[in-house]
Amino acid sequence: MQSLGDVGAGSPPKTTVASAAAAATPPQSVNTNRWETRQMVTMAILVALGVLISFIDIPLIPGVDWLKYDPSSVAMLVGTFVYGPLAGAVIGTLIALVHWSSAGIWGVVMNIIAMLAMGVPAGLIYRRNKTFRTAVIALVAASVVMVVVNLLANLVVTPIYTGMPVQAVMGLILPVLLPFNVIKAVLNSVITLLVYKSISRVIKPERKQSACAVSDTTERAS
Repeated sequence: MQSLGDVGAGSPPKTTVASAAAAATPPQSVNTNRWETRQMVTMAILVALGVLISFIDIPLIPGVDWLKYDPSSVAMLVGTFVYGPLAGAVIGTLIALVHWSSAGIWGVVMNIIAMLAMGVPAGLIYRRNKTFRTAVIALVAASVVMVVVNLLANLVVTPIYTGMPVQAVMGLILPVLLPFNVIKAVLNSVITLLVYKSISRVIKPERKQSACAVSDTTERAS
């Protein structure tokens, strides 16, 4: 018959069990960046950049002064690729609202529609697989969506703020509205592909593992 002392001698010490459990527990990653604060600051910077470059008005169709291209959508698309479609929608909407003074209310409405029509589809596609090939696919698909949505929006909005009949606006689709929106989508896509990676390396936060936390866990496990 074993004595109580023998049984106690055969049982592993509690400290050994605790050490083994600690050693088996993987070190926890600690996010050293303040994601929410950094993202909000970065989005604000992109909005400011978008507003600044929105004053670069380039006429694309000769004789049509009320249709001008500005590259503000590039700031929105960069934000979309970095933070997702919702953040891109917020950035695009804020750019359009801040640019109200020169665009007017209906210009703001059209800008918001164009921003959302291109930014949201691009963000939804790109976030599934963040590669250059996916970015190209996302921008091509988003460009098609934007062109279609903008043409439909022009049939509603343009008669309101210009006084043109709907039939007259429909007559402008092939010679004016379609080529303008196609060129606009191509320019936005090409510029975004050229600048996105460089900008994202600067503004995209990375999750880092705290060396101190890993060190402390290792010491407790030994």
